[in-house]
Amino acid sequence: MCGGDVGAYVLNEGLVAAATLYAVGAASPGPSNLAIMGAAMSHGRLRALAMALGVVLGSQFWGLLAACGLAGIMREAWWLMMAMKLAGGVYLLYLAFLSARQAAVADWAAPAAAEPEKNGAWRWLLKGAAMHMTNPKAILVWMSIVTLALPREGGGEQAFHAVWVCGGIAVLVFFVYALLFSTAAAREGYLKVRRCFQAILAAAFGWAGVKMLLASSRTV
Repeated sequence: MCGGDVGAYVLNEGLVAAATLYAVGAASPGPSNLAIMGAAMSHGRLRALAMALGVVLGSQFWGLLAACGLAGIMREAWWLMMAMKLAGGVYLLYLAFLSARQAAVADWAAPAAAEPEKNGAWRWLLKGAAMHMTNPKAILVWMSIVTLALPREGGGEQAFHAVWVCGGIAVLVFFVYALLFSTAAAREGYLKVRRCFQAILAAAFGWAGVKMLLASSRTV
């Protein structure tokens, strides 16, 4: 049954290990973190927080699939995984193109604050969610986290406890990124290194996109 009793979970070694593993992975530099940093410094706090929330929701989507036991089905459906890897690789290359194009602009100014109608928070939330939901590798990571959290004596509800706990960690980590890098000092610093940062961002997205496209030729 897909579900779990959210209340009264047992804090065991497996859950602690799973939460630690997730925290280290979430806090480590990667496409999602870099994208949130870039959104915060170039587009402001609201849009960065919206993107961070989208990343969290995308991560929770895969976590719940893994906890529901659908990870095995996803692994067997190689054609679906391949299609998702292709879509994810193309999307990451598109983000790389956008970052490279911004890096090529010599004179750039931060967007005006009063621009929510044209480029509202919903777009950034969906952008953050898409980064995770088009990355089937995430469910393989969640399989490891869920398996690590399961106690030896059984109890499948512990898998859902791990998803909720890691969800809280994700909110903390990604929202802190959004808040820290949307400060005035961060934005001023960004203006000085903008082209270099966007070039790094383009390289990171491009590398991840190519890697995912190459992986799409193999079954998982």
